[in-house]
Amino acid sequence: MSIHGHEVLHMMNGNNYTKSSLLDAIKEKFGENAIFHTCSKTNMNAEQLIAFLKAKGKFTPSIAHESVFTVDNKKICKH
Repeated sequence: MSIHGHEVLHMMNGNNYTKSSLLDAIKEKFGENAIFHTCSKTNMNAEQLIAFLKAKGKFTPSIAHESVFTVDNKKICKH
């Protein structure tokens, strides 16, 4: 069963992550072998999903440190 990327974005809401800590959080919540999809792409593992979401501008960098980021709530589709 594939998990929609929105689930990861909602999980991120209100939290800050590095790429490594986000990967750990995704694996903890959804499992080591979880497969993800979005509205435009399918069959991604957690690392591929993170790269995809970053490329789509779904993350907002932290003011305190450039390697820390959170989700940009304005860029989460509402469907």
